[in-house]
Amino acid sequence: MAGICEGRVVVVTGAGRGIGREHALAFAREGARVIVNDLGVTAAGTGADTDPAQQVVNAIHALGGAAIANTDDVADWEGARRLVQSALDGFGRLDVLVNNAGFVRDRMLFTTSEEEWDAVIRVHLKGHFAVTRHASEYWRGRSKGGDALDARIVNTTSGAGLMGSVGQGAYSAAKGGIAALTLVTAAEMGRYGVTANAIAPAARTRMTEEVFGDRMQAPDSGFDVNDPANISPLVVWLGSSESADVTGRVFEVEGGSISVADGWQHGPGLDKGARWDPAEVGVVVHKLLAQAPTPAPVYGAQ
Repeated sequence: MAGICEGRVVVVTGAGRGIGREHALAFAREGARVIVNDLGVTAAGTGADTDPAQQVVNAIHALGGAAIANTDDVADWEGARRLVQSALDGFGRLDVLVNNAGFVRDRMLFTTSEEEWDAVIRVHLKGHFAVTRHASEYWRGRSKGGDALDARIVNTTSGAGLMGSVGQGAYSAAKGGIAALTLVTAAEMGRYGVTANAIAPAARTRMTEEVFGDRMQAPDSGFDVNDPANISPLVVWLGSSESADVTGRVFEVEGGSISVADGWQHGPGLDKGARWDPAEVGVVVHKLLAQAPTPAPVYGAQ
């Protein structure tokens, strides 16, 4: 199998189902050797099952590709370390990390429990960090040892993380944190030959089917805009050598549409050159807001 990722070794987390599954298959079709990570939990993050990861591995083998199943918990420190090590033990190297694993516990802020908040932040934000940390340590060591690297990190944020989403406070906070983590990773790891980017995908998954229901169903004919396979071409390209000049960016992708998300920027400002009196601040703030772009609305806001 030859393609733009020929010979590259790729870890995809949460690759047993949905978007992650399509990433793993797409990388394999482009010649990559894939570590298929999935703990096999339910959509709410409970339980464990080895079958989803192994089924994707079997599908890659049927394509003539090479893959290894891994069922470690990405948010467990030692589990994340073992996941990275599985690539080194199985294929001798690691070139690409795709952080995708996650689940939701949708609640309004005033009904969210501490356990629900902690669970969502743990799997998304800590899960991204823990695997990235161990992979980064490996790549930094190789770079300092004299190797010229061409490594990639592709993180998974969300429109909820970029704009906010009513009823998804924990998920939005975690995904917003992932976007910021991506920028820091790009800044810190660029000197070692590692790029870091993120995608904000919209597609049919267990999470979105639960929230959006019939709106996520496949059409009887024509282009299926919600097919999770639509997301993977961008991720595969970002994991290839061709994307070496792209780092620290966030892309929104849905159906056949790819766009660059423009994050926080320094906006209009006014410096008095001295401390403001509270009575003066209101006029200044309203003047600055009149010059600033109108913020994008929070998803689901009235």
